[in-house]
Amino acid sequence: MYNLPNLLTISRIVVIPVIFLSIYITTKSWAVFSAVLFIIASITDYFDGYLARSRNETSVFGRLLDPIADKLLVASALIVILAKPGMVDTRLTFIPVIVILCREILVSGLREFLREFNVGMPVTRLAKWKTGFQMTALSMMLLKGVWYWGGIGEILLWVAGVLTFVTGYQYFQKSVDYIRKMDKEAKAAAKTEKVKTTVKAAAKPAVKTVLKKASAKKAPAKKPAAKKTVGKKTAAKSAKKAVKA
Repeated sequence: MYNLPNLLTISRIVVIPVIFLSIYITTKSWAVFSAVLFIIASITDYFDGYLARSRNETSVFGRLLDPIADKLLVASALIVILAKPGMVDTRLTFIPVIVILCREILVSGLREFLREFNVGMPVTRLAKWKTGFQMTALSMMLLKGVWYWGGIGEILLWVAGVLTFVTGYQYFQKSVDYIRKMDKEAKAAAKTEKVKTTVKAAAKPAVKTVLKKASAKKAPAKKPAAKKTVGKKTAAKSAKKAVKA
């Protein structure tokens, strides 16, 4: 479980408290330190998957922890941007921040729901572009006030917000389509079961009638003639006795 790819994944969670402290420690040196840690942690997001595949060290623990670590890292940086004064030039920039946070929660919930039915949600190419813009924008914005390019990070965050909204809608639409498909299959199965039940209920009287007819045919026939014959023989014997007498 504690192989190199998983240790890289865990490292992304370990640096979160350091990044979060940027809200309280407002010195330039700490801003640079936390931004560098965020950049390194973002790069490990690529290398842990690459190493796991190349070294054949994929594990259930890694598949579970990797998306969680990514979302925690991004959420911590977004919270710093929301809470730390002077991180944005305009309050409108809070819009892509909220969009990104809501999208991460939405996609996590959809994946958790679809996993129960063994349905995966593969990462699209557009989603990879979104991640690239998002990590670059957050890295630059954490350096706001220290490095000139911090202002450009705000523009890139808007681009990431638009891509985030588009990819989130795509994932949501795929999930809705699958849910509708499941509902149709469930309704079709219920309708088929209802037809079978109706056919069985309608067939019961017919089966009873056939059984009655079959039992009537198998029943032994009455022999009234035999009784009459026995009566005639007795009468004949009585007549003979009377003649002899």
